[in-house]
Formats: sequence, C-alpha cells, structure tokens
Amino acid sequence: MPVKIRLQRHGKKGKPFYWVVAADARAKRDGKFLEKLGIYNPNTNPATIEINIDNSVKWLQNGAQPTDTARAILSYKGVMLKNHLLGGLRKGALTEEQVAEKFNAWLAEKEAAVAAKVGGLDKQKADAKAAALKAEKEVNEKRAAEAAAALAPEPVAEEAKEVEETAAEEAPVSALDAAVEEAKGDAATPSEEK
Repeated sequence: MPVKIRLQRHGKKGKPFYWVVAADARAKRDGKFLEKLGIYNPNTNPATIEINIDNSVKWLQNGAQPTDTARAILSYKGVMLKNHLLGGLRKGALTEEQVAEKFNAWLAEKEAAVAAKVGGLDKQKADAKAAALKAEKEVNEKRAAEAAAALAPEPVAEEAKEVEETAAEEAPVSALDAAVEEAKGDAATPSEEK
C-alpha cells in the first residue's frame, strides 16, 4: 500500500485548517487516514505548525512520500533534516551525539529566526497603531478647531447687531442735540445783534 504524507482540510469556508496525516494514496483527501502527524493553520501570522517529529521521521523511513506542500512543512519544522541525519547515522558517517547536536543547533537557529519575525510583526503592529492614533488626534484637533470657529462668529454677529442698535438709538439723540445747538446758536446771534 503506497503511503502519502499529506494535508487533510478542516475548518470552515474561507478559514482552512489542516491536519498533516499519513494516509493511503488511494484514500480521499479528507477521508480515512493511518495516523495524524500534526496540524497546520495558515490563518495566523506566522502560520501555526505543530508536527510530531519522531512519528513523521518513522513514516519517511518506512517509505511514505510527502506531497509538495507537506514536504515544505516538514522541511520547515526540521523533519526532513532529521531524516537526512539519521540516514547518515545508518551509514556510519555520524554518531548519535553528532546527529542530536546538529539537529538541536538547527532547531535553536530556526526558533531564533521565528522569534525575530514575530518581534518584527509586533513592532509593525505597534507602529501602525501609533500612526493611526496620531492621525486620529490630528482629525480630532481639526474638528475641535472647526467647531470653535463655527461657534465664535455667532457671538461676534450678536455683538455687531447690538452695536448697530445702540448706534441707531444714539443717532437720533445726536441729531436732536445738533438741532438744539443750532437753535441755541440761532437764538444767540439775534440777541447779539441788538
């Protein structure tokens, strides 16, 4: 029976979630499988991948062929490297300590790279949030300035109306005063003539 290591789709429409399984090559994609080896969730950033390394290596050593996507996932998690190192152990090129040392060094390097990527993503999120907050503050300040400008002309217009009303009230008084002074001036001139 030819065995394939492949992805089995789960999840809902638009949000796929995969199991990495060892299955008979003739079985349906989402059908019967021999063993579940791990999970793959591409919806997160970075993608969540959990693989049982020892069981995956056992299937590879027994002749299971991974699909292209499954091979990329297994390579990303170090399963293909461990299988390669164990092949060198079988041939006598490496010892068990060397295999463990090389594999652990590779795992540490990979974890550091993933941690750096996660840190970079966190920094990008923080920068985007700060930029959005700054833009929002600018918009709020602009709105506040516009609101203050809209409220300010109304009192000025009311004050102008009051000034006009008082000027109108004072104008007749001034004209009356001017007429009274003219009358006084006219009255003063005839008395001077006498």
